[in-house]
Amino acid sequence: MSEPHPPRRGDVATVAAAAEVLAGRSRRRGLFQLLPFLGPAFVASVAYIDPGNFATNIQGGSEFGYRLVWVVVASNLIAMLVQALSAKLGVATGRNLAEVCREEFPRPVVWGLWVLMEIVAMATDLAEFLGAAIGFNLLFGLPLMPAAVLTGVCTLVILALEQHGFRPVEAVITTLVGVIAGCYLVETVLDRPSWGAVAGAIVHPSLGGPEAVLLAVGILGATVMPHVIFLHSSLTQRRVATANVEQAKRLVRFELADVVIAMTIAGLVNAAMLIMAASTFWVHGLTKVASIEDAHKTLAPLLGPASSAVFAVSLLASGLSSSTVGTMAGQVVMQGFLRRQISVWLRRLVTMAPAIAVISAGWDPTRTLVMSQVVLSFGLPFALVPLALFTKRRDLMGPLVNRPLVSLAAAAVTAFIIALNFYLIVQTLRGG
Repeated sequence: MSEPHPPRRGDVATVAAAAEVLAGRSRRRGLFQLLPFLGPAFVASVAYIDPGNFATNIQGGSEFGYRLVWVVVASNLIAMLVQALSAKLGVATGRNLAEVCREEFPRPVVWGLWVLMEIVAMATDLAEFLGAAIGFNLLFGLPLMPAAVLTGVCTLVILALEQHGFRPVEAVITTLVGVIAGCYLVETVLDRPSWGAVAGAIVHPSLGGPEAVLLAVGILGATVMPHVIFLHSSLTQRRVATANVEQAKRLVRFELADVVIAMTIAGLVNAAMLIMAASTFWVHGLTKVASIEDAHKTLAPLLGPASSAVFAVSLLASGLSSSTVGTMAGQVVMQGFLRRQISVWLRRLVTMAPAIAVISAGWDPTRTLVMSQVVLSFGLPFALVPLALFTKRRDLMGPLVNRPLVSLAAAAVTAFIIALNFYLIVQTLRGG
């Protein structure tokens, strides 16, 4: 069974409490037993409510109304499966997905995957970094360039908490997730959506042509994100010690509960973004509200000034938290594939570069966000295929190997995503 990392100061109490629960010696009862295990999925869930989701969901809701809500729901169910498998891989093997790839694949494949995942990490950070900068701009009126610098400073401060352990970072990220969820709860109260239309869109899924397919792939890319598939396995590997098979199985059940709770919150927030755009813009015939800035300006006259401020706060919380998590994922990818690691400060500076370039060039930030999500969607199969292959192998997973039905679901999800991306390529080549 897995051996833990020596706990750091901020983690001692959590690790001890988790060990007591797994050994059956804890005095905690009911849901309180779950508390020491909550965290990794909340960190991963930030990627599912990042600024890329704002861009794709606003565009999807304003242009197609409630029609694409089912895409958000389906993407979230896929995300639950994928993140649960990633967490289980970390518990079962004591290694993260990138490390297992390095040990199981030929050298050229490992290098290819590393390059691809670095590109994905940069596309991810581009969206998240831009989102935080736009948040500062909307909330305080800062020009984008100073806002970008302030974003870099804030994320470095959060990342500095890592030296005290995983728990302080998890606490900050979870708080920011709570802020985002609270903001969208307020927005949902203000915009009064048609719940009948929302339910109809979920029960009768449909698309509306090539542009809707592009947005659907963007929503999928913004919801199920490759970099956190690698990160989640890292967050659970050797996080808590297990002494035997029964404890390992129990730990996986706690990690699954963590995934279900965190991804449910992320899914509700995701759906609320699209529903807000549909019920506020689309129902008023404002089908061309495609940018975050336009959404911010248009919310105030329709729902009152508070709605714009709440929207900006949620975007800022989303950008800061997801950009921090994106940097953490980049470190895991490099360490896992190459056994090398650069300073988190240097990685932060390097991954800021594309966002700074976009701001300097004057490109449309929201369009850039949407396209970055499409890039992420194309990178997904290269994370999903290894994950599905490894978690079905008994020689790697031992008693925690997937059941046949779970392996079948993982294969079906991977095939579906590859088919969707292939369709998008064909439509693009045809000029759709």
